[in-house]
Order: sequence, then structure tokens, then C-alpha cells
Amino acid sequence: MYVTIPKEHAETTPAVPLESACVKCPEARLKAGSYVYFEGDPVVWLYQITTGVLRLTRLLEDGRRQVIAFGYPGDVVGFPSGGLHHTDCEVLVDARLQPYRRSALENGEGDPKLHQELLQAALREISAMQDHFMMLGQKSALEKVASFLCILSDRVGQDVAGHRQVDLPMSRADIADFLGLTTETISRTFTQLRKSETIAIDNIHTIIILRPKALLALSLGDRGR
Repeated sequence: MYVTIPKEHAETTPAVPLESACVKCPEARLKAGSYVYFEGDPVVWLYQITTGVLRLTRLLEDGRRQVIAFGYPGDVVGFPSGGLHHTDCEVLVDARLQPYRRSALENGEGDPKLHQELLQAALREISAMQDHFMMLGQKSALEKVASFLCILSDRVGQDVAGHRQVDLPMSRADIADFLGLTTETISRTFTQLRKSETIAIDNIHTIIILRPKALLALSLGDRGR
């Protein structure tokens, strides 16, 4: 769905460029709050998320923030735009990342299979971005939040005591900036879903989906269920 590696995998220093620290591309470990890269940095490495959650953001010209994506295990982040990173990439949950040289995507240098896998990951990112743009432009606040929860449920939800549980490591403000809404609207919509007994809110970072079919129907614009 759319989400500087410390030397020797140091977990206390938040931002040391991996370009200067990694030659053989070993897996890197990053603490929450550290940055993988910044918007405008030259792209030398791509990163596949092994564990953890990343947040990709951009600042608009008027200073507002747009959350472009959340990176989860299996996602590849860092694809170039004109040779540069087009977002900041911050670690939300302690993460392990597998770096790959940008050249592996562009010319298949040394491993044609890896080249093909990275190319497919880039195409999936394009498709996900198109879906995101459509959601931002066409859906109501309720439909956006329901869609967001359905995607996370499918991607990283866990079955607990007969219901689907979804962890939300991001803040309500992060969700708002991802869906093009205000934080207040996100809170009101969660309350609406809770009062309709579609979801339960175990704590601010844990949602329990009580009626998955109803949530899916809401995500599709059907409020009659």
C-alpha cells in the first residue's frame, strides 16, 4: 500500500546515507523516526521492506503535507523520478530493509530475475498510485476510510477471537493526509463506523472489524447494508 541507512546497521543514529555505508547491500535495520531518504536525494538504492512500516510524504507548495503511501513488508520503495527521490521516506515502525542498487532495475545488471521482479514492483506502484488518485477524487469521506481499512485488513489484518484486527501504526493525521481529509473528519468517520457497529476501536492504534461485508459495501459506496 502504499513507504540513509546507519553504518553497520547502527540503530541509534537516525540518518546516515546508505550510499556511503553499504557496498554489498546487506539488510539494514532502522528505528522508528529515522529516515531512509529525503525528497530530492539522488536515487542510488531501492529498498524492499522485510519488516516494519514506512511513510512516504511530500510537502506541497503551500506547506501542506501529502502522505503519498505507507510501505509494508513486501513493498519496494525508492523508485526514481528523473533520477531523484520524489518523497521523504520515514520509518513508522522499526524496520528491516533489503537494499538493491538502482542499476538492477534499469539494466538488469548481474541478475535478470531481480530486474524483472523490481520492474513488476514498479508497475504495481504505478497501479496503486492510480487507484489512490481515483479514491482521492471520487469517494466520500466514509468511502475513503472504509476503503483504507479494507485494504489494510486484506494486507496486514489478523484474525483474533473471530474478528479481523487491524493495527494502525500511523496517526489520525497521517491517515487524513493520505486520504485528503482533515483529522477531525477522520475521527468523526471512525466514530460513525463504531456507532454503527461496523468496527470496534480497541485503542487508538487497533481497529477490530466486526462486520467486514458491511465495511466492504461502504467502501464501494453501498450504504444500504
